[in-house]
Amino acid sequence: MTDPAAPLRTRDRRPARAWLRVLLPAVLILLWLGGAALGGPLFGKVDEVSSNDSTAYLPDSADATEVQGLLGEFSGSDAIPGIVVFVGDDEFTEEQLEAIGAALDEAPSVEGVVGDISPPIPSDDGRAAQAFVPIDADADVGDAVAALGDELRAAAPAGVDVYVTGPAGFTADLVAGFAGIDGLLILVAFGAVLVILILVYRSFLLPIVVLSTSLFALCVALLVVWWLAKWGVLLLSGQTQGILFILVIGAATDYALLFVSRFREELRVTNDRGAAIAAAWKGSVEPIVASGGTVIAGLLCLLLSDLKSNSTLGPVAAIGIVFAMLSALTLLPALLFAFGRTVFWPRRPAFEPEVVAAEDGMPSKGLWSRLAGAVRARPRAIWVATVAVLLVGAFGATQLNASGVAQSELVLGSSEARDGQIALGEHFPGGSGSPAYVVVDEGDLQEVADLLLQHDGVEGVAVTADSASGTATVTEDGIVAVGPPGAQAPEPTVVDGRVMLQATLADAADSTAAEDTVRSLRSDLSGFDALVGGVTATAIDTDDASIHDRTLIIPVILAVIMVILMLLLRSLVAPVLLVLTTVLSFGTAMGVSALVFNHVFRFPGADPAVPLYGFVFLVALGIDYNIFLMTRVREESAAHGTRPGILRGLAITGGVITSAGLVLAATFAALSVIPILFLLQLAFIVAFGVLLDTFVVRSLLVPALAYDIDGAIWWPSKLSRRADD
Repeated sequence: MTDPAAPLRTRDRRPARAWLRVLLPAVLILLWLGGAALGGPLFGKVDEVSSNDSTAYLPDSADATEVQGLLGEFSGSDAIPGIVVFVGDDEFTEEQLEAIGAALDEAPSVEGVVGDISPPIPSDDGRAAQAFVPIDADADVGDAVAALGDELRAAAPAGVDVYVTGPAGFTADLVAGFAGIDGLLILVAFGAVLVILILVYRSFLLPIVVLSTSLFALCVALLVVWWLAKWGVLLLSGQTQGILFILVIGAATDYALLFVSRFREELRVTNDRGAAIAAAWKGSVEPIVASGGTVIAGLLCLLLSDLKSNSTLGPVAAIGIVFAMLSALTLLPALLFAFGRTVFWPRRPAFEPEVVAAEDGMPSKGLWSRLAGAVRARPRAIWVATVAVLLVGAFGATQLNASGVAQSELVLGSSEARDGQIALGEHFPGGSGSPAYVVVDEGDLQEVADLLLQHDGVEGVAVTADSASGTATVTEDGIVAVGPPGAQAPEPTVVDGRVMLQATLADAADSTAAEDTVRSLRSDLSGFDALVGGVTATAIDTDDASIHDRTLIIPVILAVIMVILMLLLRSLVAPVLLVLTTVLSFGTAMGVSALVFNHVFRFPGADPAVPLYGFVFLVALGIDYNIFLMTRVREESAAHGTRPGILRGLAITGGVITSAGLVLAATFAALSVIPILFLLQLAFIVAFGVLLDTFVVRSLLVPALAYDIDGAIWWPSKLSRRADD
């Protein structure tokens, strides 16, 4: 970037050959077009390489992970268990039970249903029955569950309600919840950004050019991520996919806006579009690379996570940021060179070097000039008042309940699986169909079974056995056959000298009471070589890993960002202040979000990973705007002194950074169209936090605080000793 006096000088540039000036942009555009053509068709095929199985993302050492790996060996199938619940207004008659049995006999004809289907098991009150239907894990679980429900409802007796729930039902809910990622999410995100850009630039062509850079970056990023997932290098889930889409759209647009702003500045002082592009590139490359590098560094810190859903998000999102930067620094300049001033039509920037000289590089009027004047007049009052307000908001973070939510609450809106779980709990033990699996040595079978039976949270115990039914009940007197009176007790299935017990819990598998039971059982079984897994254990291990991750990773991210800022700004004081203000902004965003979640939306709680994800995106992305501001402030300070440089940097960058903040907030807000609790909470936290950082922290707190500190903010660099003009 040139200093403010540069526009008055003739730039001594050796004219590039005409063919090279045309060929290079054309080649860049063609390369990006080729990448987009390859990546675009993959938007509808992400489900081929992704998985929403929660156990796939647990640490390899977790009990639930080990048990999940053994389930197939004990049962001979990797199917996902589905529970079908039949509920009537009155006690079922024999004819109704026979009709339900007949309906279940037809279930194997449904595509995706595999293995043996249990006969209907009546409840004690006689008003409900349940059956266990295995669903092929490699099939489209959502389609299989929907088809099964339709088939059974059509064949069930009149007046009987049918629900498909259990692990297969909740998996189908997640699949349906993520169904809009490839279409609705992208349309909403791009639509919101398009509206903002048209309002900001009052141009029709420029928003299309900017959004093209975002779309091409997303297509190429998806191409790379898809194949890495296909080859098994990365794990991809619907949640990761949604975050990748939003992050690339938002970041690429932000970087593009910064470049466009510098290009527009240069067009006011030169008629040579090539020279304007070169000057804009030189002035933009450092803040864009520094901002992108900071986000990438923060994301890669997630590799320290025990939870694979976190550790895999890091490289996936980092790949997206890499292509967002590359698109803004290669494709966008090529497109701007091709269109020149026309890209800003109908408000093309005029060639007016005399006006620029009169302004001395700083706008003399407008909102941001007036705000710079307010900072100059009362810096201490502004930053003290701002800090006080932010601290009040941050106090609400103590009300955030991020200890985990029930599986039935993960998907918002109507849910057949949730309704079925409620019906199941009304007529059967709450944990029916989703037992706690306990793997123990064969010799400890009876002793462990007795211990389980004595626990208040356990309703019954079965053992996986070599029989047609697959299980046999275990009582204090030993193994009892499941079948007619007089049937012979089957032999337990033994795998490497171990057996698998199934403890039916008294409470719903995703309830706090069930989690307390499983934790208690793990404690009671500590004297045995035992593993406890299942739906409840998976939730426990996931939440525990999430809490461990956020405790470890948040300080590491802060340290990494601090080092990057020190290298970028050549200062020790400025990075500390920028990080502290960003952390304060994050605390306020979390505090306000907690109050909204608890008292407006009345959410049941939040996943333990919500604070971690919120921190990663708010701190890493929030620091971007401070980088955009402070790199320009340092540039202006080197020419005019610190305090004038602060005011000039604020006035010059105010419009573009605010536009970037609005765009990023809008793109993250688009995540709310996906009916998944985690994504809705993340959307609110990041969108609100970005707006808070854009309009309060970066516009008021940082400039006022830096102005009050004056040159010492650049200590120990030479710039800290430069006198103001």
